Amino acid sequence: MDSVIFDLSQTSLREVNQFLHHGANGNPIKIINPDGAHNIAVGLHSPITVEIAGHVGYYAAGMNQLANVTIDGNAGTGVAENMMSGRVHVKGFASVSAGASAQGGLLVIDGNASLRCGISLKGGDIVVGGSVGSFSAFMAQAGRIVICGDAGDAIGDSLYEAVIYIRGTAKSLGADAQFEPMSDSDYQTVGELLAKAGFSHDSKDFKRIASAKRLYHWNADANQDY
Repeated sequence: MDSVIFDLSQTSLREVNQFLHHGANGNPIKIINPDGAHNIAVGLHSPITVEIAGHVGYYAAGMNQLANVTIDGNAGTGVAENMMSGRVHVKGFASVSAGASAQGGLLVIDGNASLRCGISLKGGDIVVGGSVGSFSAFMAQAGRIVICGDAGDAIGDSLYEAVIYIRGTAKSLGADAQFEPMSDSDYQTVGELLAKAGFSHDSKDFKRIASAKRLYHWNADANQDY
């Protein structure tokens, strides 16, 4: 099936997004000359394939459901924010808050992700081919994050039930985050997520970070020292 091509230098973003919501009818879509525009391919709710040939601005592929979105460039703030299902693939780098509050689906970032990657994650999966910035996975409640590089300060601060797998080193762990032994199930999980993301690393090279669960209950004697 031939792709339907939209040129954002010739067609308004509103018109493109309206077509993606209502008129795609299963046709693959290619968007050229995005030129860093914000809110490209947001709120998609059907199993369509969208390729964006270039860099995108804020909140690209936010609130995604079912769609398969590929960004052939870098992404600004909040790519795949609040994703529900489907797949978003950033072939370059991602700015702050990539995958924030995602409840499902898979976000793949080939390069590095900036600060707060996976903040308040609620069930989605994120695989980062490079490193992540400080405060990534802050208050992540559910889901998995696989980091093939390193992590900045306070990784996993205030984690709930989400699990982080890291191949490199973490500059520091956040409050209540701790390294834990990898199980056979963990190795299998990492291997499956790497395969889905198209990376060939050995799952044996990864370490597990999860919640120590000391913050689950208020402790008046802790004197705010956690």
